[in-house]
Amino acid sequence: MAPAATSGSAPTPEPQQPVRRIPLLIFVLLAVGVAGYVTVVHGLSQGLLLIIGLGLGFALFHSRFGFTSAWRQLISIGNGQGLRAHALLLGTAATLVMLIAASGTTLFGATPSASPGAIGLPLFVGAAVFAIGMQLGGACASGTLFAVGSGQTSILITLFGFIAGSVIYTAGYPVFTGWPQVPGVALSDQVGWLGAWAITIAALLIIVAVTKLVQARRTPPPTDVVPTATGPARIFRGSWPILVGAVVLGVLAGAVFLVSGGTWGVTYAFGLWGAKFLQLLGFQPELWAFWQQPSNAKALAASVWQDKTTLTDVGIMIGAGVAAAAAGAWKIHTGIPWRTAVAALIGGILMGIGARLAGGCNIGAYLGGISRGSLHGWLWAVFALGGTWIGLKLRPLFALPNPKPTDSIC
Repeated sequence: MAPAATSGSAPTPEPQQPVRRIPLLIFVLLAVGVAGYVTVVHGLSQGLLLIIGLGLGFALFHSRFGFTSAWRQLISIGNGQGLRAHALLLGTAATLVMLIAASGTTLFGATPSASPGAIGLPLFVGAAVFAIGMQLGGACASGTLFAVGSGQTSILITLFGFIAGSVIYTAGYPVFTGWPQVPGVALSDQVGWLGAWAITIAALLIIVAVTKLVQARRTPPPTDVVPTATGPARIFRGSWPILVGAVVLGVLAGAVFLVSGGTWGVTYAFGLWGAKFLQLLGFQPELWAFWQQPSNAKALAASVWQDKTTLTDVGIMIGAGVAAAAAGAWKIHTGIPWRTAVAALIGGILMGIGARLAGGCNIGAYLGGISRGSLHGWLWAVFALGGTWIGLKLRPLFALPNPKPTDSIC
């Protein structure tokens, strides 16, 4: 994990702006109020999931942990720093998730669910479409949430498109079913949990080595830095080294599994929110084939606060708001160029459809799949890299820049 070659030294980070006291107070009160309400009304396990979500948002913002930018920098200029951080995140999460799965129990007594995802055309197409969307929308699933929480107005358009794309998928569910696929492959079924963990860690170490070789040959520009606090204040005000963020996020992903019995996910909630909103307007999405599936029907009929993805998603947005305000970086951005807005909307829609097709996003399929030893997580990553390449070709149509080897920073 030592630094790899770049064409120059990273710039010295600027000192942070003062704490944004009013936004910080608002977000802290939101965090306490929502966590308290969920815990009292829906139980301790639900409250813990929301609190874990707060931690995820806090860590995502302070480490500026990205999936979209990591793949963009790798393909455009050969900078593998972001992908090496992914490897550390995946290794940390896999260690904890597989250990919990091997134990056969979770914090609240539920049997941990580590079933593999199906492999086939929906996975391949969905992963590629999602990756195209995240390059146009400017963020992945988790990135969309923490960017919204930190006040990045343009990402609100991406989130709206994400929800709209999820609704489009659920409305057209019969069109997206019946595509050829085969049952998933779980490494633990072949070599046991210890073997699955060993294979996963070995594969991640190979990825680290390959990215360092690629980076040494291409010597890309260094990545940009953001304002940071110093000393102990850096824990609460940021910015964190990306590898620290990777470990914290991996531990929190393990915590989601320990509390809920399922791996961390993000995008299922977007379709649920869209369906709930349509019901408020007098529509009947509960009659759609997707929402008549037993598990989906149960989720739609229940309170939104009983959905684990909603709890962590809301927590991420509030936690990122706390972190951004503490860092002095929370600000509502205005004056969005129209082509950026169009790209954000299209990108969000593509991510909404792609995530549901593939059975997950960069979190649910990529992180969740690999961390529980499912082959579909690795295949999702391969096709997402292909979709990233296509997305980079489309970005200039919307005046969105790509990193270049001649840049001073990327």
